[in-house]
Amino acid sequence: MDAIQTQEAWKRFKVYGDPVAREQLIRQYAHLVKITVNRIVPYPPNGMEWEDLYSYGAMGLIRAVDMYDPTRNVKFETYAIALIRGAVLEALRTEDWVPRSARDKQRQLERAWVYLEAKLGRPPTEEEAAEALGISIEDYRQLLIDYARTAMLSLEGCLINGDEDDGNSLMDTLADADDPYEELMEREQTRALITALENLNERERQVIQLYYYEGLTFKEIGQVMNISESRVYQIHTRALARLRHQLCGTAADPGTQEAS
Repeated sequence: MDAIQTQEAWKRFKVYGDPVAREQLIRQYAHLVKITVNRIVPYPPNGMEWEDLYSYGAMGLIRAVDMYDPTRNVKFETYAIALIRGAVLEALRTEDWVPRSARDKQRQLERAWVYLEAKLGRPPTEEEAAEALGISIEDYRQLLIDYARTAMLSLEGCLINGDEDDGNSLMDTLADADDPYEELMEREQTRALITALENLNERERQVIQLYYYEGLTFKEIGQVMNISESRVYQIHTRALARLRHQLCGTAADPGTQEAS
């Protein structure tokens, strides 16, 4: 469908409740499911197949079509990506797919960051962190990716447990706002999240917004910010570690300084 046909489909569905228009919209935006799933899950965890993940993502897309308000100043693609992410992350969180060994490595990563920043007076480089952990640069970068996914699930749990009757995911929360840092202040459940976001430095907030709100990949964020993709991984992971520390009460806080 072209833009005019899409607008007409939204009108037929939202104003008149036309189920045919709803189905047309779901089919039109179905490509967002595969794109989004492949961005956040490099490979299916044990016990799950790609089709399982796509099915969870499709449920997020359907929810986005049903809940979207075309009169708001938010692109549907932006809104849908956030809810697709949320559906997939919630499925992974429910399955508790992260092995204990991976969680242990991620705790070691947090402790290494704290130790090295205290020792060096600045955030460690990839080489310094990898050496402290006794792993290769490649393994360190993969650890950052795994940590990011696990930390996000942990943040989801903190918010959900804080208000079990609400049941909204972090992705839903971010998607529900025209401005992810202002409108969320009005919601009781997310005040702690906003405070934590405000405590991030400018680069960390930018990465969080570009990745979770704008739906950019790490590579695309690197191009926007004129930094390497691996540097984006670091900033993203450090931001999630700080958010997890503030929201979940973990012992490790990577500090507030930012390496150039």
